[in-house]
Amino acid sequence: MSRLLDAIPHSVQTRVQSTVLHGSMRLPHPLLRLVAGEPARVDGQELAVEVQALLRLQALAGQERMSADTPEKARAAMSRGLEVVRGAPVPGVQVSRRRVQARSGERDARLYRPTNLTDPSTLLVFYHGGGWVVGDLDTHDELCRFLAKHADIRVLSVDYRLAPEHPFPAAVEDAVDAYEYVLDNAEDLGSSPDSVAVGGDSAGGNLAAMVAQHALANGLKSPVLQFLLYPAVDASTRRRSRELFGNGFLLTDEDMDWFMDMYQPDRDARADPRLSVLLNEELEGLAPTVLVTAGFDPLRDEGEEYGRRLAEAGVPVVSRRFPDLIHGFANLFGASPRLREAMFETVGHLRAGLALRSC
Repeated sequence: MSRLLDAIPHSVQTRVQSTVLHGSMRLPHPLLRLVAGEPARVDGQELAVEVQALLRLQALAGQERMSADTPEKARAAMSRGLEVVRGAPVPGVQVSRRRVQARSGERDARLYRPTNLTDPSTLLVFYHGGGWVVGDLDTHDELCRFLAKHADIRVLSVDYRLAPEHPFPAAVEDAVDAYEYVLDNAEDLGSSPDSVAVGGDSAGGNLAAMVAQHALANGLKSPVLQFLLYPAVDASTRRRSRELFGNGFLLTDEDMDWFMDMYQPDRDARADPRLSVLLNEELEGLAPTVLVTAGFDPLRDEGEEYGRRLAEAGVPVVSRRFPDLIHGFANLFGASPRLREAMFETVGHLRAGLALRSC
């Protein structure tokens, strides 16, 4: 199938795959089950039929992993894949381009504001996921629009240097610089230094958690919230969820090795707490945290362990596992009603997390 598709222009492939995918998701569940196959049940959880059908269709199209022969191919594949699943654009959001000053030079950013929001608001500094190798402002555009509109906040999506061209700690430096820039320019961005939150998905969640730790350790104003979507928090240890869900659920064991080899090839240095943020022993006093995980995610167990460690350190934590979903579901919300439902709930947790600062 993948060889046949290779002979078809990518633009045509995308339109055909998108039509098939969105048409399939409108099928009654008994018919969608025929597309998905027998229910996937692992660790006492059952994968959502819509997600299972999505994975089945991706496999038929030859899109079974996130890694590739080269970073360039992986980046292009991610962009095409998201074009396939993307639904109708999120309306009612104004987007403006920004330039963020960093030690590495100016970095691109996008500021998202609900069109009906005119007063100053919370500003979420958002770091995109993609294993520190793939992903960019475009791949996470719809997600940032969704968060801004439905949480009724401003979102600043910031770019950072990617590996392997720029391995660890380049992304760390850019993430910290972006946060410091936002603190210094919060009013111009429609917020205040007292209303800045940090967040991200997967590798971006790692960067957000690292920024919160950096701020606490270095006397910077701490963010009002950490918003962590299935974050990567420990590169030093393999946990049970990686063994259970490392094949067949979008993010694979092979992908994770590939990303980490690109980002931090020195295995002995992977316990650095700027990368393995779970290993930082100084967690007391960190910002309140919303931590979201997915049941069928290799990163599930490390994310949930981080949530427990934060709670033990006295950090207010809103923790939610979606047991029927996979890694990356936040970026796939346009593909199906179940994924969109999960994202509305996630935004509810984001709102609840922001309310913690007044408790």
